[in-house]
Amino acid sequence: MRLTHVAIWTNDLERSRTFYVKYFGGESNTKYINPKKGFASYFVTFENGVALEIMQRTDITQQTACVYIGLAHFAFTVGTKKEVDSMIELFRADGYLIVGEPRVTGDSFYEGVIQDPDGNIVEIVA
Repeated sequence: MRLTHVAIWTNDLERSRTFYVKYFGGESNTKYINPKKGFASYFVTFENGVALEIMQRTDITQQTACVYIGLAHFAFTVGTKKEVDSMIELFRADGYLIVGEPRVTGDSFYEGVIQDPDGNIVEIVA
């Protein structure tokens, strides 16, 4: 058994898609649109085959407990401490909020933590 994808809501589908393709090397499928439900999405797939489903719906525009409960963060491994440091500096230079500076955590990961354009917590780990 393996994880296939994680889904997140956004108010700006193209901005989120661009973010995950640009910074994490994901490959995007063609946009899926269901006009009856006011729904659109992309699957952005990463090198290990796990995907991020980025979703937008016209009636979901604000965070609520029933829409967002459960997701704390997700993480991308970049390999080395130097690569973590470089990624954090890239995010800083591009104006993204750094939530946690690179450090060794209690569970022995070396990680830096950012917020994506929608405020989702993303760990960059080695």
